[in-house]
Amino acid sequence: MPNTATPTHCPYCALQCGMNLTPAADGTVEVGERADFPVNRGALCGKGRTAPAVLASAARLTSPLVRSDGGELVPAGWDEALDRIAGNLARTRAERGADAVGVFGGGGLTNEKAYALGKFARVVLGTSQIDYNGRFCMSSAAAAGTKAFGLDRGLPFPLEDIPKTGCVILVGSNPAETMPPSLRYFTELRENGGTLVVVDPRRTRTAEQADLHLAPRPGTDLALALGMLHLVVAEGRVDERYVEERTAGWEEARAAAMAHWPEYVERITGVSVPELREAVRLFCAPEAAMVLTARGPEQQAKGTDTVGAWINLCLATGRAGRPLSGYGCLTGQGNGQGGREHGQKADQLPGYRRLTDPAARLHVAGVWGVDPDALPGPGRSAYELLDALGTDVRALLLMGSNPVVSAPRAAHVEERIRSLDFLAVCDVVLSETAALADVVLPVTQWAEETGTTTNLEGRVLLRRRAVTPPDGVRGDLEVLHGLADRLGVEKGFPTGPEEVFEELRRASAGGPADYSGIDYRRLGEENGVFWPCPAPGEDAPPHPGTPRLFLDRFATGDGRARFAAVAHRPSAEEPDEAYPVLLTTGRVLAQYQSGAQTRRVAELNAAAPGPFVELHPRLAARLGAAEGDPLAVVSRRGRAVAPARITTGIRPDTVFMPFHWPGEGRANTLTNPALDPTSRMPEFKVCAVRVEVAR
Repeated sequence: MPNTATPTHCPYCALQCGMNLTPAADGTVEVGERADFPVNRGALCGKGRTAPAVLASAARLTSPLVRSDGGELVPAGWDEALDRIAGNLARTRAERGADAVGVFGGGGLTNEKAYALGKFARVVLGTSQIDYNGRFCMSSAAAAGTKAFGLDRGLPFPLEDIPKTGCVILVGSNPAETMPPSLRYFTELRENGGTLVVVDPRRTRTAEQADLHLAPRPGTDLALALGMLHLVVAEGRVDERYVEERTAGWEEARAAAMAHWPEYVERITGVSVPELREAVRLFCAPEAAMVLTARGPEQQAKGTDTVGAWINLCLATGRAGRPLSGYGCLTGQGNGQGGREHGQKADQLPGYRRLTDPAARLHVAGVWGVDPDALPGPGRSAYELLDALGTDVRALLLMGSNPVVSAPRAAHVEERIRSLDFLAVCDVVLSETAALADVVLPVTQWAEETGTTTNLEGRVLLRRRAVTPPDGVRGDLEVLHGLADRLGVEKGFPTGPEEVFEELRRASAGGPADYSGIDYRRLGEENGVFWPCPAPGEDAPPHPGTPRLFLDRFATGDGRARFAAVAHRPSAEEPDEAYPVLLTTGRVLAQYQSGAQTRRVAELNAAAPGPFVELHPRLAARLGAAEGDPLAVVSRRGRAVAPARITTGIRPDTVFMPFHWPGEGRANTLTNPALDPTSRMPEFKVCAVRVEVAR
């Protein structure tokens, strides 16, 4: 590759920060600022700065691996590896039916890969059994947003609006550690005279920046939102005209909220009545305000209702579908937004179409050149699919995910993966899941390939290839092309990303997430385009994209937003005598997701070398634990051991563990797979445990 800078984007979180990459003479890749990209304006976190370290061949796979007769993974040629995968998928399908073959994707796959993977599952394999790890990320917010507004887009406004609003309530989010370049928006908010309210059981680096920090008991965010709405009504702060003109369902939602009086909410959440009143005052005082949620309220078995209650707060006060106001979700994974729009989710077709909609099936089948009746119906959600491995689902093709570390009840998921008749994994590195596979395919990563992603604002972006991949490595699109050909589908799976995107445009046309007016040229020239962006009519100018949604009407049949009539209910697993403490999980600054890539970067490992158990001094005193002592955290699903980290920045009834590591300190050994009835999100954020010093 020429020794020139290529403008592209970070491979990690949903900010998709802009950066410049320049190959150096010694084979390394230098990262430079890209100040022209408006999301991060040149700023990068440590993960972004060190991302090229994983491009080095020493850190990753460069040859296909197949399981030998002796049980070891050994190098093999590409033809042998692809033949083995295709043969096993075909055999399983022939002997047990199409739904005995499963596909599991990832929220880090580009739009082109997500689209092609969903098409491959439904057209080539004919299986309904496809889902992806984005189900574990923002699915509750997506379900609640769709119910309320008729459309799910993480942020219905650009990040640049945040510093211009009057107040932001940030619920269960720690952007200072999970997406550091975004913290400047909240800093600028306060510099402009606005206020920041942070809701988190821990006093995180983000909470330290807040004007008001509310620390509710894990699993009680729903009650907190309802208590605030109760006060909005009681204090006469409802925007009656807005509610009358732009919403539906208010009477039922108001009645539900009025059952959650402040003193009752204080007993449930631990947040005092004066704190509740102050939060309501800060939110309602300015003309404009926002509520932003993240995994805290969403990763619960009542996550959809919880997000719905926070949306209710916005609607009752007239803070949605108006300039500088609204509800938004801070999407986590790099392409978490695009990944759920184009078909790798169990119930969706490209363009965010519903798989059960006959018109959607007809349109997409027409683009694909197949009979709409031949498309399978909705399949299992992510955890349910993983739970069915080895029983109903006997063979699995997995791309860009590491569920052995990231899934809830991870020891059980690992057991189910081991029970498969056949597992094929496409990955950059030999992750903990890939190590269990029968065939592992080494695939290209972010800087070695061109493709599009969609960031948390709904801004579609072009990631450009900046370096040449190592010999022996192929792209995921090449893998799907090779497998489709071997399984009897010779056309429809091109290897060029732009050709795939052109088909995606046609498939998404007219859908909720309409990309038909976007092409690679525009993405390169305009620093991204916000969807929906329909193709213009004949002789019409290009559609400019839609940075701000809902300003005229919501995406419902009558244009009105819908309130959610919801009530607090306990978590799926409350503390008891045997398991008296609450566990919550999350991320740390220097690692990302399951850590499969960041744990291979020396600088990041030096900053965050391993798991830990964060606990309050009072709990530590009861346990007789000192800083650094090994603590065993035990739930009904298993046991994890990690060093104690004692801090006053957490509730005394709660412990926290980051989930980036495998082995003895694997936090997801403990977590509860209880599912939200609507989103099918597992309850990662709260479960009952006991804690003891590991003697």
